[in-house]
Parts: sequence; structure tokens; C-alpha cells
Amino acid sequence: MLQWIRSITFVVLATVYMPVVGLIYAPWAMFSKRGAYAGCKAYARGTMWMAEKIVGMRCEVRGVVPEGAVLVAAKHQSFLDILMIFNALPVAKFIMKKEILWTPVIGLYAKRMEMVAVNRGKRGAAISKMLADVKAGEAEPGQLVIYSQGTRVAPGLSMPYKTGTAALYEQMGQVCVPVATNAGYFWPRRGFYRRPGVAVVAFLEPIPPGLGRAEFMKKLENVVETRSDALLDEAGFRAAQ
Repeated sequence: MLQWIRSITFVVLATVYMPVVGLIYAPWAMFSKRGAYAGCKAYARGTMWMAEKIVGMRCEVRGVVPEGAVLVAAKHQSFLDILMIFNALPVAKFIMKKEILWTPVIGLYAKRMEMVAVNRGKRGAAISKMLADVKAGEAEPGQLVIYSQGTRVAPGLSMPYKTGTAALYEQMGQVCVPVATNAGYFWPRRGFYRRPGVAVVAFLEPIPPGLGRAEFMKKLENVVETRSDALLDEAGFRAAQ
């Protein structure tokens, strides 16, 4: 019961915290992309701090965080892994569903940071849009983040990896950094309960450019799923089932 009270308290505070930070940083963000990034990083850090202090959920980033222009192909289980990846990367540019642009606060800041919005309802068009946006922004170094399964996937469940990641890998000709996580065990997709423990986002060994599409996708899925499963085991997910 006590953990439920802590969880609900955290959810309420984190929800209120978002528009507060958005308003505080709005004057800077309106005139500077740097201000938009600073505001979002402040929200990410503040939310993770509250998660640790209120819920007992500590956020840990492992591996070598890329700093140059790379493709980051991540496992997506929770809103928490978005916060952790965004906070860890110097200049993260997420590929996201177009509807997010209409979300209060988040949408406005996403537009200001020039995140890449795609229509997931049209798969081919979405990939073409991704490639076009990437090409248009090549002059600005940063880390392009794509969730290879296209949506949040609950711990213990499987979902195929989409070909959009391979298309970007081929088009960009850059290193791809896989990312594994167990965040969904601590901060689930639905509900208010937040579990205490160590939520991990792990940046894995980079995949060099030049691999064939099938080889790349097989390697990406294998390393991300294997490491994510290991992180879930470390957290006690399977023992709790």
C-alpha cells in the first residue's frame, strides 16, 4: 500500500512538473533550440530525481554514450527510457509518431527541437519521410534515435523489428548504436504503480556501417533483445512472474 501511495504521488508531481518546466523555459525556447533542449533535459533530470527520492527507482545509464552523428536504435518499453536516452545523449533527435506534435508542451518543444515526425499509419510513406528529414538535417550533427519496433513493447513480450531502421542505416552510412533497457519493468506502459529498483538503459557495442540489410537487422535484434532480457533478469522480472 505504501508503494502505491508513493507511486501515485510521483505520477501526480511528474505530471504537474511538465507544464511548470515548459513555462519556465518557454521564453528561452521560443528563440533558441538550445533553450528547448535545456528545458527538456531539466524535465528529464527532475523527473528521474523524483523517481529515486519518492519511489526508490534509480536510473542508470551504462556503456559508452555516443557524442557524434550516429544512428541510435533503441528498445522501447516505457516513457522512462525516452527520458533516460534523451538526457544521456548530447543532441538527441527522436523519430516519433506525428500525433505527438499535437500533445501539449511535449509537442511544442518537439517542434522547436526539430524532431522527426512520421505518419506510422502509412509504413512506406513513413520510411520515405524519415529518409527525407534525415537528409535535410545532415548539416546538423546529432544522434538520430529510432525505436526499431515502432512502439512500446511490454517486458516479456515480443514484436518484430521494422525495416525503417535498416533503411536509415543504409541511407545514413553511419555507425548504429543499439540500446537495451529494462525500464518497462519499473515504469510500465499503463497504470500508476512504479516499482523500486535500478532501471537501466545500456548503450551497446556500435554496429559499423556497410552491412547488408538482413545481416544488420539480425544482428541488431539479437544484441538488443539478448541484453534487454539479461537486464530484466538482473531486475528480477522473471522471478516475479
